[in-house]
Amino acid sequence: MRARVELVLAVIAAAGCVLSWLAASSTVVVAPVLKGEPQTTSVDYSAPLLVLSLVLAAVAGVLVVLGIVHLRRG
Repeated sequence: MRARVELVLAVIAAAGCVLSWLAASSTVVVAPVLKGEPQTTSVDYSAPLLVLSLVLAAVAGVLVVLGIVHLRRG
């Protein structure tokens, strides 16, 4: 039972990791460097969302390992 809970929590953490990663980027318009040049776009990343994504990935990895260990012992 404990192993299944850990694996379900690992899947939830992995899903949160993906959602956080996808929400971390946004496109912004960059002003031209020289007069008469067109505007360009750039991708801006949110540092807190990237950190959250990395923490959730680490938690998911630990939970997967613990879940597999408990499945094999049981």
